[in-house]
Amino acid sequence: MQHAVGAPLPPHGPGSGHVGRPYQAQHPGHPGPPPISPPPPGPGQAQPAPPPGQGPPPSAPGQVPQPPAPGQAPPAPGHAQPPPAPGQAPGPAWSGTGPTPPAREAVGHTGHVQLPPGGPVPLPAPPAEPGTGGATLAVLLIGPAGAGKTTVAKLWAARRRVPTAHVSLDDVREWVRSGFADPQAGWNDHSEAQYRLARRTCGFAARNFLANGISCILDDAVFPDRPVVGLGGWKRHVGPGLLPVVLLPGLEIVLERNAARSGNRRLSDEEVARIHGRMAGWYGSGLPIIDNSTYDVETTARVLDDVLARSIASPPAW
Repeated sequence: MQHAVGAPLPPHGPGSGHVGRPYQAQHPGHPGPPPISPPPPGPGQAQPAPPPGQGPPPSAPGQVPQPPAPGQAPPAPGHAQPPPAPGQAPGPAWSGTGPTPPAREAVGHTGHVQLPPGGPVPLPAPPAEPGTGGATLAVLLIGPAGAGKTTVAKLWAARRRVPTAHVSLDDVREWVRSGFADPQAGWNDHSEAQYRLARRTCGFAARNFLANGISCILDDAVFPDRPVVGLGGWKRHVGPGLLPVVLLPGLEIVLERNAARSGNRRLSDEEVARIHGRMAGWYGSGLPIIDNSTYDVETTARVLDDVLARSIASPPAW
C-alpha cells in the first residue's frame, strides 16, 4: 500500500519505532535494520514528494546533490529545510543562540511587541491649553513622610486625560522581601544600597514609560542637603526633563497624617520632625513648593497641575 502522493509507507516491524523512526533512534546501542529507500522513479516520472517532517530522499546513483546556499548550514538528516517566506531571501539557519531571527520577532508570530528604548527624558513642549493638558511629563514629587505625596500623585495621575503612570519609591523599595533593610531598624550600608537601587529602578521605569508615550510621576523624600544621591541621582536616572515639585505642609499636619499610618510606614514623631526640618532647606532652592496644609487632595492635585504647567513654560534651574 502506498500514500496518495505515491510515497511508500514507513516500515513497521521488528526493530522499528513509532511513526516509522528507526529503532536505534529510541534505543541507543541497538542498530536495527537499515532504512528502506523508495524505488527510483521510472523514465519520465516525477520524483515523489517526501512525507511531511522528513528530508528529501537520497540522490539516485550518479546524481549530484545540490549544495546548500552560501552561508547556510545543510539540513539535519531527516529534517527538511523550511522554504523562505515570500519575498525573503534565504538566510543562514538559526542555531538557537544569539539574536532571534527577525521572522520570529514579528507581531503575529510570537505576540512580541518591540518597545522603543528608554533614554534621558527631554523637557516637554509647552501645552496648548490650561494646565498640563496632554503633555507627556516626568514629574518628581518631593516631600517629607506624611506630606501626602503618594495620595496626591495617584489622584493627579488618575485624573489626567492622557496615559500617566505613578511610581512610588517606597513601593519599589519594598519589593525586596527576604533581606529587606528597613531604615527604622537602623540606617546602614544595606538600607542605603537598597534605596539607591530602588531609585535607579524607578528611573528605568519612568524612562520606559516616557519612551512609550506614557507620562510618569514619581514620589520620594529627597533631602536638599544630599544633592548627589537625591535630586542629582534622579536627574541622572531620568533625564534633564524631570520636573521636581516640593510638597511641604506644616509640621503639625505631617505629624497628624503620620499618626494615621500603620506598619513600617509609620515613623516616630521625633523622626518625622527631623525629616520635616531637613525639608525646610528646599526654601530658596528655586524649586516650586506647595504648602498643602489647608488643601484637600483634590485641591492639591489641581494646584500641582498648575505648578507643573508653569514649570514647563519656565523650567526651574536645578
